[in-house]
Amino acid sequence: MKILITGGSGLIGSNLIPILRPCNIAVYTRNVAMAEQILGHKIHFLSTLSHLSNLDDFDVVINLAGEPIAAQKWTDEQKHKIEQSRWSITKEIVALINAGENPPNLLISGSAIGFYGRQQDQIIDENFLPTHDEFSHHLCERWEFLANQAQSDKTRVCILRTGVVITKRGGAIQKMLLPFKLGLGGPIGDGTQYMSWIHLEDMLQGIAHLIANKSCEGIYNFTAPNPVTNQEFSRELASALSRPCLFRVPKFVLRMMMGEMADLVLYGQRVVPKRLEESGYKFIYPKISQALDCFRKKIK
Repeated sequence: MKILITGGSGLIGSNLIPILRPCNIAVYTRNVAMAEQILGHKIHFLSTLSHLSNLDDFDVVINLAGEPIAAQKWTDEQKHKIEQSRWSITKEIVALINAGENPPNLLISGSAIGFYGRQQDQIIDENFLPTHDEFSHHLCERWEFLANQAQSDKTRVCILRTGVVITKRGGAIQKMLLPFKLGLGGPIGDGTQYMSWIHLEDMLQGIAHLIANKSCEGIYNFTAPNPVTNQEFSRELASALSRPCLFRVPKFVLRMMMGEMADLVLYGQRVVPKRLEESGYKFIYPKISQALDCFRKKIK
């Protein structure tokens, strides 16, 4: 099987490649030298797609490319960068898929639970409406719309609405660790907002599950089946690090630091992976205490 991955040097892509071996892997990247440092030299790298007339040589395309959403404050310029880094490559990939006579069997394209926008404590599956009108929703709505243009009787499309990925290998949780390690961690705001998360291993195995199961198509929430409030998450993380959970981050402090981007953590969604579980996937880490066990110091 031949697989093309965009965003292959990112957290999910770089850890997905070993899972997909011995498939023939190609990675599209704007920075081949950096990607080679991360992924090694035994991968075929593409620095451009403009020389291709179609993607008929590939069986599966996995589209994970995009500017990190929480890297900088959301100025108008940064929002545009976040949008175009996702929309442009998705549009280009879909055009190449549709140009072929024997296109890839599957397009897996990224999205996020930000599609739903801020919600209260109602349980959200893939059919949930209404969404909340804000930047994260508009970003994901357009991203998903573009990816779905590849759907045909020859190509199935799976959309991944991903939550916070938990792993020691990097990602958003690394930004949360320092105050907790210093014993200064705690809930954000009142802590009642829900946090929908997924362990990296379930993220990777879930993608492999979609590839292997040809009946899978459409929207999939890539979140664990047990979302938790921010207060519960904070308590479990502090426990895993053997630290207290005494302090609370006021909303106004977070807004001063992050601006509009603070909404990502001040307001949450209680998202469940209904369709992924119905398709037969069994979670390795269904509970937050299990997922955070990787941060515990092992006593020999």
